[in-house]
Amino acid sequence: MVANVKAFEKLVRRFGAALPDSPLLSRIRPASEAAQTAAARAQDTLRRAWSSAGLEGDGSPAATIRRTIDEALASAGLAPATGARADAPTDTAQARGEPAREQTETARGRGTSSVIAFQHPAGARTYTLYVPPGLDETTGDGVPLMVMLHGCTQTPDDFATGTRMNALADIHGVLVAYPEQTARDNGSRCWNWFRAQDQQRGDGEPAVLAGIVEDIARRHRVDPRRVYVAGLSAGAAMAVILGRTYPDVFAAVGAHSGLPFAAARDMPGAFAAMQGHGATRRTDSGAQGTRVPTIVIHGTADRTVAVDNGRAIVDDAIAAGAGARPLQPATSTRSTMGGRDVTRTGYRDEEGREWVEYIEIEGAGHAWSGGDPTGSHTDATGPDASALILQFCLAQTR
Repeated sequence: MVANVKAFEKLVRRFGAALPDSPLLSRIRPASEAAQTAAARAQDTLRRAWSSAGLEGDGSPAATIRRTIDEALASAGLAPATGARADAPTDTAQARGEPAREQTETARGRGTSSVIAFQHPAGARTYTLYVPPGLDETTGDGVPLMVMLHGCTQTPDDFATGTRMNALADIHGVLVAYPEQTARDNGSRCWNWFRAQDQQRGDGEPAVLAGIVEDIARRHRVDPRRVYVAGLSAGAAMAVILGRTYPDVFAAVGAHSGLPFAAARDMPGAFAAMQGHGATRRTDSGAQGTRVPTIVIHGTADRTVAVDNGRAIVDDAIAAGAGARPLQPATSTRSTMGGRDVTRTGYRDEEGREWVEYIEIEGAGHAWSGGDPTGSHTDATGPDASALILQFCLAQTR
């Protein structure tokens, strides 16, 4: 662990990376936006150097060098240069030299998006709210709401593009909210899943995000029994936290390439957890014992967040708390989806209700499966994660 921190400090000193709050690492935090600009230039210089040296393709004998540098940059919160995909698969259209799919109106959705500023005692954030065209909020108990939490270095628009969730929202009549992490609250725009104050009800980022749901419910007729949350990487880790701390708000959780609840309490612990060496986790959240339906998607070749983290989320989700019905033994199926081998495992209660689904994708890295290549951290191959998550969630009500 000491070696990890020292390597991290070395990268930060060299490139001026912005850091999340951490007493251990605060002495190396850059003091100005100029440092972040320098970091971006350094990333671009590295990318050009890799290309000139023939290190862009994974078929190169020296590709391991490039991957090692990419992993170090990602761990330090330094995203690869614009247009690059951290831990991206090698068999996408772009990697093969083929043109990327044109971003169509359908992929982006045909509705309207609004950026809304939200103030909360625990903090201020903006969020982008997508409303499908012709959404009928007058019938029944209201409309479903899906909260989508982006990963590090991403933005709401980028995440919406990469996941194509808005196009699915058009089909199913779902509001979609994309809260935005700020560079002020985390230099790499990661949700602070590794901080103790952000792992509890009534405080920190969980309180802010639950407050955003309330804010949307004041603006639209949201069905309170059908509010869901999903995310990628750090966003997935925060989605898991929200399921644990606010089971009275969220009816289901979708975690793509994420980490289990309380896998870390500080920055060094976060690095260890991402590698699959998380500390013994707490079980003292206010909602311990409440099972929330959860779908987990993880790639076996994820070098940023080890696949053991996805399995740990599943273990937590199926654990029976006080009064929870025991789940029947898992049923697993293997198939090929989107060009990748996939194992799907479901966990049901005695009445046949599916509470947990785990989708493990062979050979997939740290990227949104079946995503649009014009968004960051996406893998155009593999099952459509957005469709799988939304299908699972819409089958759940509180």
